[in-house]
Amino acid sequence: MSTHPSAVPVRAMLVLGTRPEAIKLAPVARAMAASPQFEPIVVTTGQHREMLDQMLGMLRVHARIALDVMRNRQQLSDLTARLVRELGEVMREHRPDLVVVQGDTTTALAGALAAFYEKIPVAHVEAGLRTGVLDNPFPEELNRCLISRMTRWHFAPTPAAARHLTDEGVAPEQVFTTGNTVIDNLLWVLAEGNGTSAFRTGAKRVLVTLHRRENQGERMRGMGRALTRLAARGDVEIVLPLHKSPAVREALLPELEGQAGIRLVEPLGYLDFAATLAECDLVLTDSGGIQEEAPSLSKPALVLRTTTERPEAVEAGAARLIGTDPEAVVAHAAQLLDDPAEYRKMAGAGNPFGDGRAAARILAQLAEDFAADVPAGLTASGPYSAA
Repeated sequence: MSTHPSAVPVRAMLVLGTRPEAIKLAPVARAMAASPQFEPIVVTTGQHREMLDQMLGMLRVHARIALDVMRNRQQLSDLTARLVRELGEVMREHRPDLVVVQGDTTTALAGALAAFYEKIPVAHVEAGLRTGVLDNPFPEELNRCLISRMTRWHFAPTPAAARHLTDEGVAPEQVFTTGNTVIDNLLWVLAEGNGTSAFRTGAKRVLVTLHRRENQGERMRGMGRALTRLAARGDVEIVLPLHKSPAVREALLPELEGQAGIRLVEPLGYLDFAATLAECDLVLTDSGGIQEEAPSLSKPALVLRTTTERPEAVEAGAARLIGTDPEAVVAHAAQLLDDPAEYRKMAGAGNPFGDGRAAARILAQLAEDFAADVPAGLTASGPYSAA
């Protein structure tokens, strides 16, 4: 049995490396910092260092430990090895009671694996997302499947995500449907009211984000050409925050730079991004998180991917999975820009991803289990979990 004293705060190490992880773990970190029951130890890996540095302060998250793992154009295998080694060293030094990871990044996989090696139980925020295609998105689908095999607390954002886990053999008593913490943070940020929208005109406002590995190269160049055609309508303003990835910039800049009606901007701080999202009329994205945020603000989202691990938005009618063919991108966007009835139907579909109280549910479950002396051996779930 665990011997964690009930009067001593639970030392929770939150591992994050990318901007989406920071956004989605910020509500958990803030709630833990405000609770006498927890001592949060936030570790940043630097996977998105420039993006993280500009936003953690805005999110009121204090990073106690900052690693520096990124190398120019390094291979995934090199990044993963470096992350596991350095996170393992941090865990041995600080000996947390649990490790919290979020989503499906290389940082999340390495955090869970390092914790498993150190016999520290893992809590997975945004657990259970699946496309059913192991290499799409790449490498995120494999990452999230592997993380689930090392996880003690599976915090699923939706009932469908929870069912994926139990269908895979995860013990139901280790799966908790919480809603998505991205909604917690979006509502918190908009209530702060400190962001500035990147839109500048009164035209129809289209927000675009593109970055996924599987879309880089010719697919992304084709989508750039589709955006040029949309801008040529003359009645739209397209804002595209350019990801820092050299591969993204090499694909998009030749197609979009200097095009009328298209504003290429550097990555927006989260407060400014939230304000931009709140002001847009339409979202085109290959991001995961924006598929959750856009319905919260009644913004139709066209998902520029062939699969999605967030089918709830598509099933609700708030998003469409349209693929990456330039003709499809232009046709679907034009329909929503020109057909008020179709637009209203998507905008009014509602948000299936939660009510803004996910972090509170996560803390309540962790506090309950540590107060009840969770069995120390129960560090993972599924067919190989301890009895």
